[in-house]
Order: sequence, then C-alpha cells, then structure tokens
Amino acid sequence: MSNQNIIERINPADSFTLAMDQEIRNDGLPGSYGCFALEFISSPNIPVLQSRIKELSERFPIILSSLQQHGKHFFWCKREKAPKLFFQHHCPSNQEEDAFHKDQIDSLINYRKNREDISPMEFHFITGSQKHTLLIRWIHPFCDARGTELILKFLCTDDINLRMKFGTPETKPLVNIQLEKYRWWQRINLFFKGKNFIKKLDTLPSIQPLTNTNAPKKLNFLIQRLTESESQQVTQLARKHVGITGTSLYYIGCLMRALDTFYTTHQGEAYCVPYAFNLRKQRAVTPMTGNHICALFAQAPRNILDNREELFNYLKKQNHDMIRNQQDYAFLPLMWAGSWLSLNDYGKVLRLTDSGSERSSFWFSDIGQLNFPNNKFIDSEIKSIFHMCQVTTPPGLAFLSCIYKDRLTFSYSFIEPLTNCEQIKMLQDIVRLELLGQS
Repeated sequence: MSNQNIIERINPADSFTLAMDQEIRNDGLPGSYGCFALEFISSPNIPVLQSRIKELSERFPIILSSLQQHGKHFFWCKREKAPKLFFQHHCPSNQEEDAFHKDQIDSLINYRKNREDISPMEFHFITGSQKHTLLIRWIHPFCDARGTELILKFLCTDDINLRMKFGTPETKPLVNIQLEKYRWWQRINLFFKGKNFIKKLDTLPSIQPLTNTNAPKKLNFLIQRLTESESQQVTQLARKHVGITGTSLYYIGCLMRALDTFYTTHQGEAYCVPYAFNLRKQRAVTPMTGNHICALFAQAPRNILDNREELFNYLKKQNHDMIRNQQDYAFLPLMWAGSWLSLNDYGKVLRLTDSGSERSSFWFSDIGQLNFPNNKFIDSEIKSIFHMCQVTTPPGLAFLSCIYKDRLTFSYSFIEPLTNCEQIKMLQDIVRLELLGQS
C-alpha cells in the first residue's frame, strides 16, 4: 500500500472500537456494526437525499475509504473505485410490508464482508406502499453514535450555509486533545489510576445472564417504546433516584434488576456494564467522523439489587466518585496505550479480567434526546427512531436507549441462540415495570 493512498490514521478511540470489531468477528459474527433507523410517515424526496449523500462524500471523502493495516497500525485509505453508498429496497406487492422490512434489516445487520472491503457507512432506504425506513449502517471504527446523529442532521439541513458548519473547524482526535491538557507525569498517574479502578471492578466476578453454550448464529433485535406519559414518569423517577445528569444509570440499574429477576440461575457476584461518554462539547457539530468517546463502567454487587433505593444510591455514588477522582479521564491514557497493541491482545485486555473471565454483563448506550428540525428529514415527517449494534458473545446483549418526540425507545440487541425473541419480550415486560417503579 502506498503512503499516498492514506487519508488518515485511526485515532485511539477508533482503536478501541476496532479491537471490539475483531472480537466480534472472532466470535463468528460480522463485526462491530452500528445501525440507526428513521421510520417515516411518507417517503422523503429520494433525489434530494441522494444529492445530500453525494455532498457528504465530497466534503468527507473518508466515508468512501477502506480501513487497512499498514505495519502495526490501521489507516483510512483511498480506494481504486468509490463504493456505492445509497441503496433502495422495494417491497414486492405480494409481500407483507412489516415482514419485508424486518427481513431486510436482519439481512443488513448480519451482512458479512472483509473489513478492508466493507464501506465505512451505507444508507439503505427500505420502502413499500405504507412503510418507509432509512437504515444507516456503519462500522464502529468509522464513527460513534453521536457522529451518526450529526451526519443525519447534515443530510436533513436544507440551508447549505448551515451544512457548511458541520465538521469545521477540523480538530485533532478529542482523546489526544484531552490528554494534551495533562503533563507527562500526570498522564502516568492517570494511567495507573485507570488500571487500579479496573482491578477493583474485577474483584467481583461479573454475572453472565446469557449462558447458552450453543455457537452464535446471528444478531436479532426488539424495540420497546413507552408512551409519552410513561416516559415522563420514568424521567421523574430517574431524577429522583440518580439526579438530572444520571439518567443512564437509572436505565442500567433497572435492567440489572430485571435480569436478576428473570435469569435466576446465572453465576457471579456483580453486574458490570461498560458504556461511554461523549468528549464533544454540547451542541458541537464537529467532529463528525472518528470515535470521540471515553470509557466508563457501572457496577453493582448482586447483594444490593433487591433494594432499589440502595442500588441507585450505590450507582450514583460510584459515578460521582469516578468523576471527582478523574477516573473517567483516567481511561484516556489506557485507550492511547491500547492503540499500540495488536487487535487480539487489545480485545482480551478490554474484555477479560486477570482470571480470564468475561468482564461485561451487558453493553449499554444512551443517545439521549434526539431533535430534528420540525421532526422532519428533508420533506418527510419522522415517525419514530431506533438503533442497534453488534455485540460480543458473551455477553450477547446490548441495551440501547434514546428519546424522540418525548417518548423513550429501548432497543434490545441480542445474539441468537444465546437468547430468543420470546425471552427478550418477557424481559421487556419486567424492565418496563422496573422503569415505572412498579416492580
């Protein structure tokens, strides 16, 4: 590979997600896909959408690149031929639309292709006479969920002058920018502070709710939407238990309790949940590409799960102590150091405790409140939103949340046959009661 073909090197947080892409592939699954879906009341203007995607690729040619290894590191590189980014899938008149949409999405999130060959991001418009869905699928080394949200907002912004503000000014990776705020000896202190925090987490064996030993076959997903009044009730309870800035901890704690109620035979002493926080400034429209996140953990010992109040106080104090002691930013030098490891070595460090057991009980992501101008994408009203992601086995379960039109949406991404739709539907019922404080 010629150095002239290199667009840019992946940043430390990209290496973090790339290592998980490798771990997912090692588990026999397609890789670290993320997917974001917009469901419309009517079909948007397709020529305008295609034009905006073309503009996006011209402004950010990295979306047309190939992820390739050069020496010990990975780079986004130019291709000989630009890949296709936009695809249309029309439901035949003799097929049922809901089933057609589900089949198409299942196929897209389980699509297998070599890492070097797959496009960083693709846009799939699935349509019929009544149902219209735009599915955006990306590989996590390309960008994070916040970056995908910014790309969507770029596409649906009509004013070209406003579109020009996206992605400018160009910045270095935010992991690097944050690290540069510390002197070299402070970075070393942060490094060991992060290692000591992980060591403390690993003293309690993590609970693995999904313990079916059958080989994984494919990712599936189920969506749970609360009503507007239910969502308001959940928000009020979250503020009561964990405060206005700790809403994610409320969702995590509710799923912990639900899993412990539903899966009663699993082994372990604590639920350990990795998630991330966004390093971008609030309302920033840059950077759009690349991952700009830092790792966080929520962990709760099993012996406090029966007491809701005690559980949420524990999670809140843990998070407060982490921020007060700068243990959130302590993961930045760990992520930088990990970017120099091989993917397999880095993946083991991320996933496994010193004893070799899986660290994560489930994966979690909270996009938060989503807003689009007039709730429209180009010229079509957005009815609803959901997202999903591939996940390693174990844990084989990801719990994803967002709020749109004042309604909470939870996406359960899970690996079959570790679990199945019937079990997840029963789990959803328990989670709903937990969220509403009715357990």
